[in-house]
Amino acid sequence: MKDNKVKFDIVNGQSFFADEAGVIHNPLKFIFDFRSITPRVDVRNQEYQTLVLNHNVVVMDPFTAKSISEILKKNIKNYEKKFGKIDKPNALKKIEKESKSAKKGKKIAPNYFG
Repeated sequence: MKDNKVKFDIVNGQSFFADEAGVIHNPLKFIFDFRSITPRVDVRNQEYQTLVLNHNVVVMDPFTAKSISEILKKNIKNYEKKFGKIDKPNALKKIEKESKSAKKGKKIAPNYFG
């Protein structure tokens, strides 16, 4: 009898860079919502900035979510051991600091006439 050969092609999908992520859950599953916000440049439009929001949603059972969490913790520990502590970028720290000081400075006392 002749052996039949089988060839598998794997579709890996497109890469997705996530700027943000959110997680919700119910008793049966965890839903990870990975988001990417990308500005679009349109020289004809001077009225507003266009932003495109893409979502990639991954749904998994609680056991798999916990396994992913453990794998991620281990990999972050290994990364920081090799490359140093992961910290917020300085630009983000600066923006957060400016935002906090702007909110504090904008308190306007009521002004009554009459």
